[in-house]
Amino acid sequence: MGSSLDSAEGGVQGYICIPHEGHSAPLLDCWKKSDNINVVYFVTATFSCEILPYFPNKANHYILASFKHMQSALEDIKKQNNTRLSFIFSLNDALFERAADKLNYISIYFTKYTYGDTEIGDLAIAVAKRDRVKKASLANIQVINTGPLKFVFPYSKNAIVLEVEGEKTRQSDHKYCELTRRDVARRGLLLSNLVSFSILDKLK
Repeated sequence: MGSSLDSAEGGVQGYICIPHEGHSAPLLDCWKKSDNINVVYFVTATFSCEILPYFPNKANHYILASFKHMQSALEDIKKQNNTRLSFIFSLNDALFERAADKLNYISIYFTKYTYGDTEIGDLAIAVAKRDRVKKASLANIQVINTGPLKFVFPYSKNAIVLEVEGEKTRQSDHKYCELTRRDVARRGLLLSNLVSFSILDKLK
């Protein structure tokens, strides 16, 4: 595990997430050498039960990387013959950001409503009070699958990404993020769990 997904060497536009499978090794080697990829992590993924109909072919373990240019990252994914879902989370706006020593957990939520600037400002204030949350961003989700999905996820433009630091267990990280979600809910802003990534190892 290591530093934040963001890098001083260049702005991060988002995260790319591919299943950890045997044939992903060549792409992983390519990413380790790529200037477009800032950092690469091996992660375990936990999807909420609510969204499983939209993501039926998910994996348990993923390679998660931050990228500077989405189109290049997207082309990398399309070269893969993945049998399970891949994702791109493109960042729109950072709600806030502060220095972090070690990234441990990434939790991604979605809203079923489109909130205005005032509500987003309230969200930023609530999340910023949680000292282990080092970055919060608005994001879009793009799902990449080998075939058509039965259901299209309707909230792909309403994602919120939280980066959490620490050396806690996955269970305690999840509990911390759940308490954060409840703090936000007290302001009348309802966040639904999408997926969380617990970082097991830093590969780049």
